[in-house]
Amino acid sequence: MPVRAREDEMEFSFVRAQGAGGQNVNKVSSAVQLRFSIPASSLPAEVKERLLARADRRIAADGTVVIKAQRSRSQDSNRADAIARLQALVAAAAVAPLARKATKPTRASQRRRLEGKAIRSAVKRQRRGGEEG
Repeated sequence: MPVRAREDEMEFSFVRAQGAGGQNVNKVSSAVQLRFSIPASSLPAEVKERLLARADRRIAADGTVVIKAQRSRSQDSNRADAIARLQALVAAAAVAPLARKATKPTRASQRRRLEGKAIRSAVKRQRRGGEEG
C-alpha cells in the first residue's frame, strides 16, 4: 500500500491568485495554500527523514511543506491540485534509494584508458621538440 499524507493533517488557506484573470482575480480567493507539518505527521519515520533531507524550496527549516496552487479559477480544483502535488512529494520520498554497489573497472577498460593516456603523452612529447635557447 502506498504511503499517503492524511488530509486531516493538512491546513488550507485561501488567498487571491496572482497574475492575469481580469476582475475576478481581485475579488475571489481561489488560490490555495496548503501547509503540512512533516514532524507532526503520521508518516513513517524513514519517509519523514527522507522528506526533511530533501533540498526542496517548498520545505521550510521547521519541516513544514508549503504548496501554493493557483492554476485554476476554481477553489476546489486548486485544492485537489495542491493535495496531488503533496502526495507526489510524499510518494517520491517513500521510495528507498538503491544502495550503490562498489565495482571494479574491467581489465579491458583499464587497458583502453592507459593506451589513451600513452597516445596523449606521445603527442605532448612530440610538441616539446628540442631545446632552443
